[in-house]
Amino acid sequence: MEIVFWSSLIFLAYAFFGYPLLLAIAGTVARRPVHKRPIEPAVTVILASRDDAATIDERVQNILDVDYPREKLQVIVSLDGPSNGAGELAEKYGPEGVEFIQSHTPRGKAAAINAAVARATGDILVFADARQTFDPAAVRQLASNFADFRVGAVSGDLILENGRAAACGQAVGVYWNYEKMIRAMESRVHSIVGVTGAIYAIRRRLFEALPDDLILDDVFTPMKVVLSGKRVVFEPDAKAYDGVSCCAEAEYTRKVRTLAGNYQLLARMPVLLVPIRNPLWWQFTSHKVCRLIAPFALAALFISNALLVGGAYYAAFFVVQSAWYSAALMGRIEMNRRLPARGWTAESRKAA
Repeated sequence: MEIVFWSSLIFLAYAFFGYPLLLAIAGTVARRPVHKRPIEPAVTVILASRDDAATIDERVQNILDVDYPREKLQVIVSLDGPSNGAGELAEKYGPEGVEFIQSHTPRGKAAAINAAVARATGDILVFADARQTFDPAAVRQLASNFADFRVGAVSGDLILENGRAAACGQAVGVYWNYEKMIRAMESRVHSIVGVTGAIYAIRRRLFEALPDDLILDDVFTPMKVVLSGKRVVFEPDAKAYDGVSCCAEAEYTRKVRTLAGNYQLLARMPVLLVPIRNPLWWQFTSHKVCRLIAPFALAALFISNALLVGGAYYAAFFVVQSAWYSAALMGRIEMNRRLPARGWTAESRKAA
């Protein structure tokens, strides 16, 4: 039983602390800088949404206000299902060249993205969500990375605001900063294994149509780019802004969705687990697969620890674990008193 305990503990230590440490070392000795320079390729910004007209109205205006030549900026809004006010939006922004696509029935985000890409004319596709807003320089900063022919996709940086509004929001902010730190280090070494769904860009010729039932387009797409031989990098100066969700139920739902999406990805792309086929095998395994295994390792750690409480060290460790899970249970009870958040745009703003 001691073998189970120590194996689980070492695995968890590697997954959450050892991997970032090794990345930091690798980024120091094997850094691969991106050769950026200011360029202005034709860009298509795609906004796939199921939100209300008022939210979409504000978001479209925000996109049109970015610092980029208007003649090189195509904006496509792909509405997933019926939306009140869509006709008025089309009339309002039609003269600005904004194109609206609307499906008669909800088909999901992946289908909405595919419909928009089919109409895109830009060499670079920039994907956006309705909830967030772009920094004026966001599109330029994304585009500058494509001056390097080795780069196939670029993830921007999602800035979570109002992180101190509640304990839940504060925890989300801490976790997201940890995630961005890992992405920045992965980018220095080679590529990141997941982009920020709220702001990322890809060369149009590298985009592959998404399966309609796909959960995590922001992991599927970058891994397809990596398998094609190109890099996926992180651009911290391409910023989008969003408020921290202080609803624990929403965060729980998002995490469950992310885990399900990762399992779906492994079923759809088993090649990702083959070292000789996947240039990011180490990063993908450490960043994604280890997190899928982590819940089982936590369970094994707790059970093995319970059977080893005869030793003083194990007893103390078991007390710590018990206190931790008791606090989590109390948090879950409190969470059940709150209303859940709805909508796939909120749930997919980032890949865990």
